[in-house]
Amino acid sequence: MNAGFDRIGLKRFAGAGERVARAVTVATVSFGRSLLWLLAAIIVGCGVWMLLPLSKGNSAQPEKPELASVKTSRSDDAPAAVSPVSEALAPAMAELDRLRISSQTWRRGGLGSKALVTFTLRNDNDYAVKDVEIICAFARRDGSHLTDRSRVLADPVSMKSRKTFARIAVGFVNVNADQAKCSLVAARRA
Repeated sequence: MNAGFDRIGLKRFAGAGERVARAVTVATVSFGRSLLWLLAAIIVGCGVWMLLPLSKGNSAQPEKPELASVKTSRSDDAPAAVSPVSEALAPAMAELDRLRISSQTWRRGGLGSKALVTFTLRNDNDYAVKDVEIICAFARRDGSHLTDRSRVLADPVSMKSRKTFARIAVGFVNVNADQAKCSLVAARRA
């Protein structure tokens, strides 16, 4: 067959089909190998990621906040020394005496990754409060602790009243969370 093309000067095009077929085969094989290497790199990367330690926000062990400690002196006439942390927390803790959460529920939002908490704050104080800080502890169905999320609510709660906060986003929550318990941390006079 090449002899026929040689006579008319087209011998150089005679093997072009074979060369193109060979080039396509080589490209297909090298592309397939590249995909295999990419898949292997993804699997190794996921394995390394799973072995890394959890961040503080998603830790299974709860963090215990450092509470203010009051150091007492041994002598009877010396006054008790109070740490600066307890002086800062004292006004905020005093506001919580007659402030409580009377009811609470929670549900998932944002494709199941966010926690939306609905609760009612009851203020039995003789003054209004604002900047109420809540902390919600999330747990599995068996009761084991998963994570804590906190939120500061800027809305004031009038004296001798109650206020319902509906669907407040407290943050991202673990997919295994089944229970939530919110409690008050701090508040200020309005």
